[in-house]
Amino acid sequence: MNIALLTAAGNGTRMHQDIPKQFIHVDNKPVIIYTMEAFQNHPGIDEIVVVTLESWTEVLMAYAKQFNITKLKTVVPGGKTGQESIRNGLEAIKDRMGEKDVIMIHDGNRPMVSAEVISDSLATYVKYGNAVAVIPCTEVVFESDNKISSCVSTNREKLFRTQTPHTYNFFDLYHAHLEAEKKGIENTAASCMLMKELGRESYFSKGSEENLKITTLDDLKIFKALLHTKQESWIK
Repeated sequence: MNIALLTAAGNGTRMHQDIPKQFIHVDNKPVIIYTMEAFQNHPGIDEIVVVTLESWTEVLMAYAKQFNITKLKTVVPGGKTGQESIRNGLEAIKDRMGEKDVIMIHDGNRPMVSAEVISDSLATYVKYGNAVAVIPCTEVVFESDNKISSCVSTNREKLFRTQTPHTYNFFDLYHAHLEAEKKGIENTAASCMLMKELGRESYFSKGSEENLKITTLDDLKIFKALLHTKQESWIK
């Protein structure tokens, strides 16, 4: 079974809005529903689990019913950190997981994740045992200690920007969280970073520039623009 675990427990303080960013409406639909629809419509995903703010649990379930998200089976209250929120989600379903079941972690505020990105994540997992969506770094990157100047740059050919989804065997990730807790690793929201802290290698799957994470008002404007953009027929 392939399960998508969506993290939607952030307060969205950088947005400076009255409601969390994942529940902001765009074209009369909450951002989190756009994300859930991507996994609802993908044939390779069997079930959706969402970790969200405890006070928004009933709202989320009502939205899921309204927009016919039938794959949603579990809604879990988030924790104090992103790492704790993922751990809560894993704990909530572990008793019904089998040794071959797959968990795909995805940011609830990445609503433009495509079927191609999800499929490539699953394919990379099958080939290598895990998958982390990435895109190559195309900009010049400077290093700076004083944050106002630099004469040191990093070779961008070796740099990759991580996104989600991150895909793992369920119990590989669950036991990694247990190990991290024993070692005092407490605030590593990205699963790939948690694995890195534990010395595990990550394998890259396809990401996309459109797979943006909505954390600011500028991101929200880009998302709105992408929703209303159709690819020109001459573009291959």
